[in-house]
Amino acid sequence: MSGNDSDIRNNDIRNNDSREEIRGGSGRGGGGVPPSPAQSGTVEKAIDVLFHLNAQPEARGVTAIAAELGLAKSSVHRLLVTLTGRGLVEQDERGRYRPGIGLVALGLGALEREPVVVAARPVLEQEAEALGETFFLVGQRAHEIVVLDKVEGTGFLRAAPRVGSAVPVHATAVGKLYLAFASEDVVFPTGPLEAFTPGTAVDPGALRAAVAETKLRRWASNRDEWIPGLSVLAAPVLVGERMLAAVALAMPSPRMEEFGEEPLARRVVAAGARIARRLTSGEGRDASRGSG
Repeated sequence: MSGNDSDIRNNDIRNNDSREEIRGGSGRGGGGVPPSPAQSGTVEKAIDVLFHLNAQPEARGVTAIAAELGLAKSSVHRLLVTLTGRGLVEQDERGRYRPGIGLVALGLGALEREPVVVAARPVLEQEAEALGETFFLVGQRAHEIVVLDKVEGTGFLRAAPRVGSAVPVHATAVGKLYLAFASEDVVFPTGPLEAFTPGTAVDPGALRAAVAETKLRRWASNRDEWIPGLSVLAAPVLVGERMLAAVALAMPSPRMEEFGEEPLARRVVAAGARIARRLTSGEGRDASRGSG
């Protein structure tokens, strides 16, 4: 930890105040009192810090976090001490901050209440073990496509993204699926489309054609469109004609060439159907009730 970071330890005496502010008035203000604007601002800053740390590839010091978020170091330090006390943030051997185990517990608690996640988990595990590659479960949340669960294979490549991450609509197989089967939940991109790789479809007409093809064959592909060297096949989890989620297989592009797209696509489609059957048979719902 730098000298500047250690200088702000003198502010520790105010940690109790910041702890109450993060609770949103549940302490001195009483359980029924709505948080003041100042308290709400503190909560927002704490959330910003958590999301920022989660997005970083390595731990960050107070000075860096404050500079990157445009906040005062003293404020960031108080927030970090409070978050560390709750296990939401932890420090490494150099005193830098990273997400803590408390966030994992919160995330798992949320996932355990998702019937589709509970129903999909055994299927993802079986498929990842069988092929040695990564399988994802992806769903729509607040008009974004978000990774709900992920099981890594045994291969050398560890496929991004992480659980909880949002993925782009136009450059992913799951995005094409949602545009094809759940266009009321995911909006067709407007304006210029970002080119993540040379293979990204940035022409809206080409994207519409890919979505139409996806609708016909009932699965979607992504060949180096979002992440160079990574190919993805995805299929919907359909109950009736309602798309509840998507299951996706990610593997190095040369390996997908070796296997062949069609046989792998049939396997992913079958995995999506198995997840749907588990949901309709009550396996996912019953398990999620039991975990509560």
